[in-house]
Amino acid sequence: MQENLFDIKGKVVVITGGSGVLGSALSVYLGRQGAFLAVLARNEAKGNALVKNIKEEGGKALFHICDVTVRTSLEAARDAVVKAYGKVDVLINAAGGNMAGATIAPGQTCLDLSDDALRKVIDINLMGTILPTNVFLEAMKNQSEGVIVNFSSESSLRPLTRVIGYSAAKAALNNYTRYMAAELAMKFGEGFRINAIAPGFFLTEQNRTLLTQEDGSLTVRGENIISHTPFRRFGKPEELCGTIHYLISDASRFVTGTVAIVDGGFDAYSI
Repeated sequence: MQENLFDIKGKVVVITGGSGVLGSALSVYLGRQGAFLAVLARNEAKGNALVKNIKEEGGKALFHICDVTVRTSLEAARDAVVKAYGKVDVLINAAGGNMAGATIAPGQTCLDLSDDALRKVIDINLMGTILPTNVFLEAMKNQSEGVIVNFSSESSLRPLTRVIGYSAAKAALNNYTRYMAAELAMKFGEGFRINAIAPGFFLTEQNRTLLTQEDGSLTVRGENIISHTPFRRFGKPEELCGTIHYLISDASRFVTGTVAIVDGGFDAYSI
């Protein structure tokens, strides 16, 4: 048996949406563990700053600007990663998001939703996972193994109010993850695994105005969430790192098709 099942030193890890709040914390952590990072995102300034931070701590990382909904953009990023590192071991699909037109504001109903906004939200969260998976699988397929982790959400498990497009896309993502578990293992070999992580409520730039006021106090929605979370707080970005580390390491080599919930007990709590 391998002495350290959690050893990921030298693993080439590609992370989409890598410059966001959660993606950045994860990238820094994985760099500290000795993984070779490829950070993909649309924000070039944030991406380059993150890579600089990782390198200053002794890690190895590169940044490539990328739109996860455009295949040619993904293919260019994949080719750059393979040229730099020679391979791809892990893909973490952390890109995603929401927008106002796909969210039901107070005083609105589902009839007020924007068709265009709904399509964009479903595109970035669902197709923005499927396309990177297919593109980077091309770089993995001739290896003996490859690991993929998708970012799902608490809203995929319970249809939370207001975020209709986001919830629908993330629920579909769970189904896709389970489907692909069988597809990868049976078509490419037992070394190919895919799982998802479902974060509960973490403050990010996308949800901050929904959950907190300008002075930092909670909105009504934020208060409702905290009251339904047994830990009575939001998650901290670094609290996702251990679960991700487990899922991309040999410690989980017989684990595929799962959705790991990291939510401070939100999904388990009823009354």
